[in-house]
Amino acid sequence: MSSSSHLRSLYRSILRELPHRPLSEPSPLQQRIRKTFSNSTAQRHQVEEAEQYVQYAKAQRMYATLLERYNPGMGMDEEERVRMTARRVGMDLPEEWRKS
Repeated sequence: MSSSSHLRSLYRSILRELPHRPLSEPSPLQQRIRKTFSNSTAQRHQVEEAEQYVQYAKAQRMYATLLERYNPGMGMDEEERVRMTARRVGMDLPEEWRKS
């Protein structure tokens, strides 16, 4: 058994890691988590699993942030990536001639 303040803190940590939704329409996952935490009979292994989930979710969020920061061309198409690579080394690609 854990103290109610620790469970409340853990509950809020889990909700922080979930995608944001309006308060008027909580997702089924949020409803399930709330139902689970409202029962004050939390076992020790359930609390430990919840803490591990929070750590995992934080790590995944940080991983996605770092991936976007250090791989800015990841979401670009091939043409845009080539243009940006050329600009990085101080060159501009010539404009392509298109038959009108």
